[in-house]
Amino acid sequence: MLAFVSIARTTFDMQLAQANAALAQQTLQAAFPDLHVVPTLIADSETLAQAIAQLRAAPPSLIVVFQATFADSSAVVALAEALGVPLLLWAAPEPATGGRLRSNALCGINLAAFALKRRGLPYLCCYAALDSPEAIRLAQRAAAAAETLFALRHTKIGVIGEHPTGFEPCAYDAERLRARFGVQVQHYALEATFAAADSLLSDERVTARYAALAAKLSNLTELNAAQVRGTLSFHEALRDQIAADGLRGVAVRCWPETFLKPDCAVCAASSLLCDDGIPATCEADVHGVLSRLLLQGVGAAATFGADLVAADLENDTLTFWHCGLAPLSMCAPGFAPRGALHSNRQRPLLMEFPLKPGRVTLVRLTQAGEGGDYRLLLGTGEMLDAPMQFSGTSGVMRPDSGAAHALQVILQEGLDHHLTLAYGDFADALTLLADFAKLPIIRL
Repeated sequence: MLAFVSIARTTFDMQLAQANAALAQQTLQAAFPDLHVVPTLIADSETLAQAIAQLRAAPPSLIVVFQATFADSSAVVALAEALGVPLLLWAAPEPATGGRLRSNALCGINLAAFALKRRGLPYLCCYAALDSPEAIRLAQRAAAAAETLFALRHTKIGVIGEHPTGFEPCAYDAERLRARFGVQVQHYALEATFAAADSLLSDERVTARYAALAAKLSNLTELNAAQVRGTLSFHEALRDQIAADGLRGVAVRCWPETFLKPDCAVCAASSLLCDDGIPATCEADVHGVLSRLLLQGVGAAATFGADLVAADLENDTLTFWHCGLAPLSMCAPGFAPRGALHSNRQRPLLMEFPLKPGRVTLVRLTQAGEGGDYRLLLGTGEMLDAPMQFSGTSGVMRPDSGAAHALQVILQEGLDHHLTLAYGDFADALTLLADFAKLPIIRL
């Protein structure tokens, strides 16, 4: 939720301050109908205390502080410290009249920015007219970034089983994640999920899911029906666990056990969840789930976690691939997606298709590098209209920074083997998110 407060000092033109604050509020409310407005100008300790109490009663994810006139930084700092959320400091340009400086608002946000920066409190500034479209665009990006971080405080992620030995990017520290982002990681035994899936093999939901998927995959009925039902029963078991415990995403140890015990591949189970907006990753990759939640929080729809498997430096492209857990909504137009066997384990069900062309954003919340501090990998580029490169799901991307540069960054920084991509350009909102969360950015 976005909140709006205005600050003034009574020695300036309060009539103008009231009028400007009202216009700024109207501008924001046109874009944010649920805007939480503190109606009284904050001009003294009493109105400040009232504003803080009102905001604490309905905590926002971002506070727009409209600097109606100059004021010292104490009220802004108090708001930031009391609510613990980012601030957007907004000052409107003041016309030069040759007479009295009636608001001096720019100096006000300058003073406030110094105080917030000195304390390490998250903020950004907007110097724009009261009806400025740019102010709205900045507020929308900031709100998306702040709401994403705010939501993480109440987020629970499920991890089923342990990550495979030697897959260090998939390792995680549950306590550190909770302290840093507020995220809770709930662990489940793989055998318990197997048992739940077994109990659903004959469930009518699995039958209905099979019928619905047969209409989308050109060859589903050609695959081993029992093994396909094993994949779909695993999917239903995951959905039940997600619903029961309020999980926002799930990371599953997919191999080697799922190819042996349930005798199926769970790739399609993850694909179906991703198309429903529930991030699901393989190899018990908790940071992969978080990366997807960050992308979805700033406006992405479905997301896909992939390996970088090829670099064609002559043609300036990178190829991203995974076994077959990409959401069907990413399928290239004109291609009939099909069900497939895992290339190494020879079990269904995988989704097989090339990725559609379009603008994409790459993200990874990473602990790569000495010390393991959290950073955010961020890159953009174009997914090209290209034939399927390998069995499973793959796409050929041309990074904005160039394939050679991107490859060098990935290898020299020792980055994770899983990167998350989504269609759309979310670089601006993710840059704000990283700034709010104090995450250094690795530009791909």
